[in-house]
Amino acid sequence: MQNPEPSYPVSAAGNALRAVRLLHEHDELRVLEVAARLGVARSTAHRILAMLVFEGFAEQDRHKVYRPGPVLRAIRGRQAAPPPDLITLARPHLQRLADTVRETTHLTVLEGNATRFLDGVEGPQALRVTHRTGARLPAHVTSGGKALLAELPPERLRTLYPNGLPGRRSKAPEDVQRLVAELTTVRRAGWALNLQESERGVNAVGACVRDRTGRAVAAVAVAAPSARCPKGRLNRLASPLLLAARDIGQEL
Repeated sequence: MQNPEPSYPVSAAGNALRAVRLLHEHDELRVLEVAARLGVARSTAHRILAMLVFEGFAEQDRHKVYRPGPVLRAIRGRQAAPPPDLITLARPHLQRLADTVRETTHLTVLEGNATRFLDGVEGPQALRVTHRTGARLPAHVTSGGKALLAELPPERLRTLYPNGLPGRRSKAPEDVQRLVAELTTVRRAGWALNLQESERGVNAVGACVRDRTGRAVAAVAVAAPSARCPKGRLNRLASPLLLAARDIGQEL
C-alpha cells in the first residue's frame, strides 16, 4: 500500500527525491527530461540536478548527461569509487608507467570537489613520492583532480564551489574564476600540472582516463620531487602519461 502524502509543504525536497529516484531507475538523464517528468521549469530542474551533483548523488559528463554519483552508487550497493575492475585493469599500466618514468604513479577519481586516490605505485628511486591510496584531497590542488574538473562546464564548477575554494582565507569569487580560466588551459593541453599545490616539494602531472564513450571516469598522475622534476620535465612526462591513460581506457 502506498504511503500517504505528507500534509505539510515539501515540494522542493519531494522534487529532489523524485530526481534521485529517476536517476536510480534510468541511469542517465538530461535537464529537459527531468523538467518534463517532474513538471517543473527547466531552470528549476537544472538547480535540482546541480544540488544533486554537489551532494554526490549525481555526476554530469561532457555531453551534459547526468548519471548516478558516488553517493547514489553506494546506496545502490556499489562502492562509492568506480568498480574494482578499474583498479585491477589500471594496476599493470600504473606499474609500467612508474617503471618507465621512474616516478610514483596514481589512479584517482573525482568525488564532488575532491580527489580520491584509488591506487598508486611508488617509483624505484630512493628519493620518491609515496603513494596516497585512500587519501582524499581538494581536487583543485591535484593534477588528476584538475584534469577531471576541466571536463565540467563552468556553471557546474561554480556549483561545486559556492563558498570559494576550500583552504583559501579570502573565499573570494575571483579564486573560482581563476580556477575556471586555468581549467580552460588544462582542457586545451590535455593534461594538468600540480606545482607544489597539494604538498610542498612535490610536483605532478595528470590526465583523464576515458571510457569507450569518451567520458572521463578517472585520472592518472605522475608525482615526483620538485627538485628532480621541475615544470619542464613534467611537460615531457605528459607523453607517456597520456599513453598510459589511453591504454587503461581502452580496456574499460
